[in-house]
Amino acid sequence: MKSGAILRASVAIFASAAFLWALTLSVSPQLHERIHPDANQIEHTCAATFVASGNYDHAPVALLISAPVPLGAFDIPTLSPRWIQPSFLIAAVFEHAPPA
Repeated sequence: MKSGAILRASVAIFASAAFLWALTLSVSPQLHERIHPDANQIEHTCAATFVASGNYDHAPVALLISAPVPLGAFDIPTLSPRWIQPSFLIAAVFEHAPPA
């Protein structure tokens, strides 16, 4: 094997092992507290807490809530019918083939 392939394989193995270790720490709080003495505090952040929470921010996304706009705020004009010429009627010239 080339040295580039060996390097990529070793990086992939290391990244997989690190993720599996973080996954193991996230499902076992006792083991996590053995590794990190401050694991039970709210401010504690590490890869295991990120995996356990499912996101990077440790907080749900803030919802955008706006007050409803009263109906009197919009000025809706009265609807009136209007005739609009269909644009496909212009191409009616090409509808028939030349006489045989």
